[in-house]
Amino acid sequence: MGNEEDWMNNGLFVGMVTLDLVYLIDQLPSSNQKVVASDYTVAAGGPATNAAVTFSYLGNQATILGVVGNHPITELIRKDLATYRVGIVDLDSTVLEPPAVSSILVTQSTGDRAVISLNATKIQVGSDQLPLDILSGIDVVMIDGHQMAVGRAIAQLAKSNDITVVIDGGSWKPGFDEVLPFVDYAICSANFYPPGCSNTEEVINYLTAAGIPHIAITQGEKPIRYYSLGVSGELPIPSITTVDTLGAGDIFHGAFCHYILEEDFTDALNSATKVAARSCQFFGTRKWMQG
Repeated sequence: MGNEEDWMNNGLFVGMVTLDLVYLIDQLPSSNQKVVASDYTVAAGGPATNAAVTFSYLGNQATILGVVGNHPITELIRKDLATYRVGIVDLDSTVLEPPAVSSILVTQSTGDRAVISLNATKIQVGSDQLPLDILSGIDVVMIDGHQMAVGRAIAQLAKSNDITVVIDGGSWKPGFDEVLPFVDYAICSANFYPPGCSNTEEVINYLTAAGIPHIAITQGEKPIRYYSLGVSGELPIPSITTVDTLGAGDIFHGAFCHYILEEDFTDALNSATKVAARSCQFFGTRKWMQG
């Protein structure tokens, strides 16, 4: 294993960096009620961030590109990412405001989650902030749409250098249409509706018209719909006892970025699904990696 760095893949994950405070509770509090959590965890969060942690856990080198800043709270983010060997390229290290913080309540009996967050969209950075060598040695880029100007510049540069480009389409965000022409793999949730789209067929047609060769739409516990170079189909989701679905989509994306460098599209989707399903059997976004 001495030459591990010679063969590991290198991924750049572009987007949101938050601090997640996650509480495991029996039931959501009602008005003016206090509840005591049975467990809690604090970790860096955000779609690109959780995907980067997963990519690193699977034996690769991961770097998150986003705004972290210089508030004391960011030390918690930095320590968590250092623990999982994720590098940080801070798009604006001069920011003194606190990072986006999410308080997340996970209901123990169902694994459902309720999220209160201060959205990181308030800190948008121009693409002129990018280091010139940002894609040096990179094998795959994943973009979550939370830094759209930077994401577009990275996607365009990656495409011209034959680097695999993946998007996490959690929900449609203004500016995504300028990123899509450079995307190889669009992995979207059932809540991803581009302008004029109201069902899965219309979403697939929209993304295909944008020139994306490989498309998948996740639907929670329902089968994944995919479209790949003219071939469409469905892939089943493993049946599990769910403890916590928090971050499962992010973990799925990070695992997909790992497997797509080794396997074909449907095999990579299946492999990533197994990783995400495992994560749902543990509380929080990190414990599945410690089991």
